[in-house]
Amino acid sequence: MRFAVLFLTLIISAGSALAEGWVPVLSSHAYGPERIIAVDKASQQLVMFERKSPLHEVYRFPCTTGQSSGDKLVEGDLRTPEGVYFVGHKIDRPLDWDLYGNIAYALNYPNPIDRINGKTGGGIWLHGRGKTFVPRDTLGCVALKVPDMENVATEAPYGTPVVIGSGLEWVQEPGDNEVEALEVVGELTAWARDWQHMDEALFDRYDAALMTRSERVDFKGFIANKRNIFANKPWIHVMVDNVRAIPGPGYWVTWFDQYYRTTGRSSTTGKRFYWKRDDGGKWRIVGREYVTATERLDDKYLSAKREEALRFLADWRQAWLGADVDAYRSFYDGRAVQGDRVGADAIADYKKTLWDRRPPVKVEVDDLEVTMHPNGLQVAFDQVYEDATGYGDKGYKTMVLTPQGDKWKIESEQWRRGR
Repeated sequence: MRFAVLFLTLIISAGSALAEGWVPVLSSHAYGPERIIAVDKASQQLVMFERKSPLHEVYRFPCTTGQSSGDKLVEGDLRTPEGVYFVGHKIDRPLDWDLYGNIAYALNYPNPIDRINGKTGGGIWLHGRGKTFVPRDTLGCVALKVPDMENVATEAPYGTPVVIGSGLEWVQEPGDNEVEALEVVGELTAWARDWQHMDEALFDRYDAALMTRSERVDFKGFIANKRNIFANKPWIHVMVDNVRAIPGPGYWVTWFDQYYRTTGRSSTTGKRFYWKRDDGGKWRIVGREYVTATERLDDKYLSAKREEALRFLADWRQAWLGADVDAYRSFYDGRAVQGDRVGADAIADYKKTLWDRRPPVKVEVDDLEVTMHPNGLQVAFDQVYEDATGYGDKGYKTMVLTPQGDKWKIESEQWRRGR
């Protein structure tokens, strides 16, 4: 599955850390977001970057953070947390002008990693400040002068990552962690594949103990629910798109749009996965967040499946034109219906009898239409047929294709003469 190419992201410099905390290093990267807000607590600066080549700084504003230094650990410690966070929904209530100005957005502290690490507290915002502006003057939030916050708000929609560190560095090169980004996104691709295949290997992509700590639920319940779905669904399709990935201190975050489809149901969901290496060096999912998707994926899904249907019909047509009975049979579900014939064997036996007497010489497919069907896809097309005796006909054929693993099978096939 193809993902978006060359975006901006963050890398971690292994040796780049202050005594008090984490110092992110920004760079060009294959799976980064379009916008990044970076907060440098040491210099009390907020910098916005965009995915230009090379890395491009859009804005730099003075900011004020928590009154106490260091990473936030517990509620009331007056510290601003360090790590990767995301702009949430706008605070929709009257605000104290002196403290918050006229704009405030919630950040997702504590994130799953914070919960794993036992951090407490909440209510960390990115907001304006109407009163006299001085450094290190909040209870843990990140605050900007009102005009600066208004500028940031126009460029930082819901879901924009906010990287908060003790310091901040940035370079124009892709950075050393390109390999890790590809590894993590590769693991995400494998996760989607395992889910689609209803493969028990899916569960090994999670760290059960850390998932239990980050989500505060028993991971055994998650496994039982998935197994129940696997047992009751004939097929599942999972597609991920708009994938982004950035690292935090000791972890990576991927966020993406997910399209899920099975019999009678489809949905598009936004998700964030938090990844950590286990003791053996394998990346595992340790936490999740469900968010608003950036776009509906129905059209992209159908476009991808239309290409699969075209390849399927091309191979089906070739088997028919070559009078290859075994190959032709393989395209049909065991209980397929073709006119008044039921079952792949009955359909193949009928064709073999016909082809022994009158081999096909022309099978043409034109004006293909592919639409959703509760059992998979419906394909409809004009068909022109001719055999070795000179007999020919033209008609309109409708098929229902149902998924079986990574393949499609014809569930029903109906033909009528003319159109």
